[in-house]
Amino acid sequence: MTTLISFLGKGQNGLGYRDTNYHFFDEDLYENQKYIGIALADKINPSKIILLGTSGSMWDVFLEQGADDGLEAEWLSLVEAVQTQTVTKEMLEPFENYLRQKLNANVQCILIPFARTEQEQIQILSILADSLSEKEQVIIDVTHGFRHLPMLALVAARFLKRVKNIDVKHLYYGALEMTDSKDKKTPVLMLDGLLSMLDWIDGLTTFDKDGDYGQFADLLAKEGMDENQTKLLKQSAFFERTSNSSQARQKLSTVTNALTTFDSPIYQLFKPQLLKRLEWFKRPNRGLQEQQLAKDYLERHDYLRAVIFALEGMISAKTIEAGHDVNDYADREEQRQILRDNANFRLFNNIRNGLVHGLGRDASQDIKKIMNDEEKMQHSLKDRFKHLLD
Repeated sequence: MTTLISFLGKGQNGLGYRDTNYHFFDEDLYENQKYIGIALADKINPSKIILLGTSGSMWDVFLEQGADDGLEAEWLSLVEAVQTQTVTKEMLEPFENYLRQKLNANVQCILIPFARTEQEQIQILSILADSLSEKEQVIIDVTHGFRHLPMLALVAARFLKRVKNIDVKHLYYGALEMTDSKDKKTPVLMLDGLLSMLDWIDGLTTFDKDGDYGQFADLLAKEGMDENQTKLLKQSAFFERTSNSSQARQKLSTVTNALTTFDSPIYQLFKPQLLKRLEWFKRPNRGLQEQQLAKDYLERHDYLRAVIFALEGMISAKTIEAGHDVNDYADREEQRQILRDNANFRLFNNIRNGLVHGLGRDASQDIKKIMNDEEKMQHSLKDRFKHLLD
């Protein structure tokens, strides 16, 4: 089910909007239209239309034809209410059935506040959430209404995605100020790129929090990257988050050329940040790679992964130093036994055990102090990470 959400503004000098010829990106042209919502309703054929307006929006102008449909008395009352900004929900209800027949859709006329204060802005988001169902597909038109409402609509798109898994497919804006002086066509802009930018910003934010770069695979696929390459990125993220740095590095090494050379406008904006966050795999050996991952996860306050990679990084470094196979279990186990006498290794191992199993009776007072105070945990690990092999 597709739902069109459109804002209704005050118009010009109380006379409504002037006629214009809305020209869409696919060359569809809707001539002599006052209100883009009507053109969009015809173009996308939504099953539901939500019209949002304030108590002073031009409901009277928009619904004037309803007076010829047996609603003359109701319309005259609406005209007076618009002038005094006192339109109520009850005044709009008689016109909803008229609009349903005219637009062949389930139409809801909903009053919203003027969004002058934070409380009113939050109220609009709440109204939208209450008007929509889980997983609805939504198209938002931000052409009309107050000039600050498009910003609120953009926030609403992200809010609805998070709280109700609602996919805002498109964001439309009829740019009257861009009307061509010769052919009188008004371009209808699709602002979907703004939604994509928010997806990428969310991706970076999430990655900085939990280190999972697998989410970028879907964003890159949406931009047109080859599916085989995006799968490699997902696999690499999986291996890293299951503490298999060797396999993660191998997958990243394979996909890095695609990540470096792939080109799309939005990816060019975010590429430097993504590549910077994946630099750990370029370290010269497995020991240094795992030690870098340990520090990265500590920065994210992911203490379990931090100490796991610290332990593995020390084992890898010792195995390399001994001239053995860093990927051979027996060779690594031999070095692990040697490292049991290392103070840093014991500390990391004790913290790991505490994080996985909880603090037992045999836990030392030092470990208990570290485990019971995040500031002490951060300070202790940062200090030890400076000298992992001492």
